[in-house]
Amino acid sequence: MRALASILVAVCVAYVIYQYSLKRLPVSDTGTAPTQAISLVGVRADLLQIAQAERVNIAQNGQCASMPDMLSSGAMSMMRTERDGYTYEIKCSGSADFQVVAHHDPAPQSSSIRYPTLAIDASMDVHEIQ
Repeated sequence: MRALASILVAVCVAYVIYQYSLKRLPVSDTGTAPTQAISLVGVRADLLQIAQAERVNIAQNGQCASMPDMLSSGAMSMMRTERDGYTYEIKCSGSADFQVVAHHDPAPQSSSIRYPTLAIDASMDVHEIQ
């Protein structure tokens, strides 16, 4: 009987730990759902790829190019300008200064999900902007 009680207590403790760990799943950005982590990692990877292609373009041509120009010239291996609702935009200021921004439409008011706007510039640092 003691063995059965010990097993029951161990199972209850394991269940509590399991439930607690599920509620504390890591998120990549504050206010986002854990299920968004994969999408946001992909968006960050796309931003890095676009920024790297822009840096190569500036080194070769001496000027910043728009997203359609980069896609049509084949400077980037990606062929789409969106991922999971995020769209990408290259903002050029001057001939060698740029910022790549990933936008998402806002979530509905009743939703607890937040879609951060991410950006990268020539420093190759992906960060959230308002």
